Amino acid sequence: MKIFKPTTPGRRGMSVVSFKKYLTRSKPHKPLTKGGKRDVGRNSQGRLTTRHRGGGHKRKYREIDFAYNKFDIEAKVESIEYDPNRTAFIALVCYRDGERRYIVAPKSMKVGDTFVVSTKAKVALGNRLQLKDIPVGTFVYNVEIKEGGGAKIARSAGNAAEVIAHDGGFATLKMPSTEVRKVSTLAWASVGEASNDEHKLVNIGKAGRKRWMGRRPVVRGAAMNPVDHPHGGGEGRAGRGHRRQRTKWGKPAGKGQKTRKPKKYSNNLIVRRRKVGKRR
Repeated sequence: MKIFKPTTPGRRGMSVVSFKKYLTRSKPHKPLTKGGKRDVGRNSQGRLTTRHRGGGHKRKYREIDFAYNKFDIEAKVESIEYDPNRTAFIALVCYRDGERRYIVAPKSMKVGDTFVVSTKAKVALGNRLQLKDIPVGTFVYNVEIKEGGGAKIARSAGNAAEVIAHDGGFATLKMPSTEVRKVSTLAWASVGEASNDEHKLVNIGKAGRKRWMGRRPVVRGAAMNPVDHPHGGGEGRAGRGHRRQRTKWGKPAGKGQKTRKPKKYSNNLIVRRRKVGKRR
C-alpha cells in the first residue's frame, strides 16, 4: 500500500494500491476495448432505480473473457493491467493459435506465465478445470454456477472459494461471503484467487475521490421528513419506530436483514447461509 503524507485534510490517511509493483502496461489492448455510456443507476426508461449513482470519471470498457471456451490451447500472459470497471487486475493473454483475450488475473501471476483450460490440466495456478477434477482444500475463483454458463462466482479482488467436499454430482464450496453452497461438479473453475488482495485496505480519504468513482452522497433516512423515508420525522434524534431497518420504499435493508426471495430457485443448493454482522 502507498500511504500519503498529510499535506491536505483529504490526503490525511488516504491510501492507494502500489500499482507499479504489479502492473506492466498502462494502455489497454485497443481491439479488446469499447466505449459507451454508463447507466449510472437508471433503467431503460431513464428512471432512477439505484440511488447514489452518477457522474464519475469516463471509463473505457475492457472485454473480459468469462466463458473460457478455448479448450486444450495453452495461453501465455503478455501483460498485467488495471481495469477501471472491476477491483481485480486483468491479464492480456495470447493463446497458442494467436488469439488474444483479457482474463481476470489470479494473485501472483506474472508476465510469461502460462495456463490452459482443459479436463487434463494440472491443478496449478491459473489452470481451469471442472470442479470434479479439483481436490478438496483447493481455492478457486471465476467459478461457474452451471456448466458452460461462464464465470459468476469469486471474481472480485482477493476473492476465492474453497472446495470443501464432493458428493452426489455436486461440489460444496465455501464462498467468500462465508456461505456454503453446492455447485455442479461439471462447472468450470480457475485455480487460485483473484489478484489485488490489497484492495480491501484502501482508505478513500475524501468525498471527492468517491465522486470520481461515480458514487454520489448518501443522506441518512433519519435526517429526512416522514414523507421521504420510513425513518424520517420525530422530534430531535428519534428512533426509527419499527424493529427492522428499511429502505426508502419500506423493504428490509442492511444490518443483516434477510432479503432473499423465499422461493428462489437455488434455495435447495444452500447448505449454510452466510454469517452477517458480529457473527461473522
